[in-house]
Amino acid sequence: MDENKPVLQLRVVVEAEDFDAAVRFYRDVLGLPERIAYAQGGDDRVSILEAGRATLEIASPGHKKVIDEIEAGGQESQRIRLAFEVTDSEGMTRRLESAGARVVAEPVLTPWQSLNSRLDAPGDLQITLFQETMAEEQLPQLEGFATDAERD
Repeated sequence: MDENKPVLQLRVVVEAEDFDAAVRFYRDVLGLPERIAYAQGGDDRVSILEAGRATLEIASPGHKKVIDEIEAGGQESQRIRLAFEVTDSEGMTRRLESAGARVVAEPVLTPWQSLNSRLDAPGDLQITLFQETMAEEQLPQLEGFATDAERD
């Protein structure tokens, strides 16, 4: 194990009452490839889907409120929300809506220059789709981007 990187993977585990519908939505419609699946029989099943790079975004209550205002017109999100980077926010929003997701908020250009939409999806999850319109290394040039160390 690399002691500088002791965590090798972030895995978000979601219990879905309608397992088949959730797998169909996330694997077949959103396009997350199935990495592996296990089944012990009956309803003891799990599907592990590959979602590319994983990050853990920790937001203060104040930031969560700002995000809810920008992305969803102030509609409060759940305490935990999944966000997926996609190449076409508008197109994927329509695709997921057609597959049964409820659009909470249409795509909107955020102050950090990503095109974000918000949906209620299977597994009782609220999700954000975001499409980057600027390279990550350019973001620190925008107002408000700084690390805590840079703010002191």
